[in-house]
Amino acid sequence: MNLKLQLKVIIFLQFCLWGSWLTTLGSYMFVTLKFQGAEIGAVYSSLGIASVFMPALLGIVADKWLSAKWVYAICHLVGAITLFIAAGVTTPGAMFAVILLNSLAYMPTLGLVNTISYARLQNAGYDIVTDFPPIRIWGTIGFILAMWAVSFSGFELSHMQLYIGAVLSLLLSLFSLTLPHMPVSNTQKNQTWVEMLGLNAFALFKNKRMAIFFIFSMLLGAELQITNMFGNTFLHSFDSNPLFANSFIVTHASVLMSISQISETIFILAIPFFLGRYGIKNVMLMSIVAWMLRFGLFAYGDPTPFGTVLLVLSMIVYGCAFDFFNISGSVFVEKEVNPAIRASAQGMLLMMTNGFGCILGGMASGKVVEMYTVAGATDWKTVWLIFAGYSVVLAFAFMAMFKYKHVPQAAGVAQKA
Repeated sequence: MNLKLQLKVIIFLQFCLWGSWLTTLGSYMFVTLKFQGAEIGAVYSSLGIASVFMPALLGIVADKWLSAKWVYAICHLVGAITLFIAAGVTTPGAMFAVILLNSLAYMPTLGLVNTISYARLQNAGYDIVTDFPPIRIWGTIGFILAMWAVSFSGFELSHMQLYIGAVLSLLLSLFSLTLPHMPVSNTQKNQTWVEMLGLNAFALFKNKRMAIFFIFSMLLGAELQITNMFGNTFLHSFDSNPLFANSFIVTHASVLMSISQISETIFILAIPFFLGRYGIKNVMLMSIVAWMLRFGLFAYGDPTPFGTVLLVLSMIVYGCAFDFFNISGSVFVEKEVNPAIRASAQGMLLMMTNGFGCILGGMASGKVVEMYTVAGATDWKTVWLIFAGYSVVLAFAFMAMFKYKHVPQAAGVAQKA
């Protein structure tokens, strides 16, 4: 099979299987299984728990002991089994345990699929900078199409979404066997365990600006988790109103939510311009303000014509909220740290956002939703305004605490204070 086509299929399936349940599992647990907000938050926090240590550990395994091809295939086989089991789970404790096992297998594959793609492209003589993005975009396409498929099949509130994810995970595990053998490397044989695990990157916390940056990475990572957990659940809540029960927004909430991913692909293209013109601090502030708008527009959105416009705008600003922090933050780390710990520093950024940030967002937002839910009805307007207020506080705190001077690229190189 053609190299690029093979990688496109793998990345498509990688995110397609995630998109089949990530944004709708919360709705299934809340509406169908009647879980409490904190219980849903705990289930989603399992993604963060897994992100804290598993990507680094399995990365070492793939580097030194077992070919990345086999690590990747085994992870997705475990993922298929756990999602299949999760489809039959009906209690919060059991769901947390099974999704945690799934996360321990799935989260490392987000890094492994990049490692495999980079290695294969480089070995074939391709330029990663120009040739990988057109391949990676198929992951977003897969995520969107999975959301649409689950929505139009009527499975947003059904355990069938987990069966779909299980089948896709099994297909990916089998398809990954078509990859060529990737030999392990001995380049790290003289490194200490501290260096291999990337723990030497913790020295970055001695730098005040980097410490502040990583702390805000965690706090912003929490906002992404809030959206994943309760965005779809919120849209389904309108079915309690007879005027909206059969509206497109309620019956196909995932389709509306998928506008967020479409927006994401557009804002990625705008990042180089905004970074060059306004600098990292202002771009990250734009992201925080976009999160405030995301939640604020949710607070006043509903299936009425005007309310639908607000909901669509909320989906659009998500692209800015997600990309302008995650992508620009990664660029900031790349430029700031010593090349000797560059990979470890990037791993730390993922640990703070997808790890500790995910745990914080899952636990805290679950408690907020539970606090404002009475007799099964949630005061979503208040909930979203609380989250928007959280973003406002973050914006002012970041503006005051994060020190960074920028000279536009046309005038010179960025300077730091």
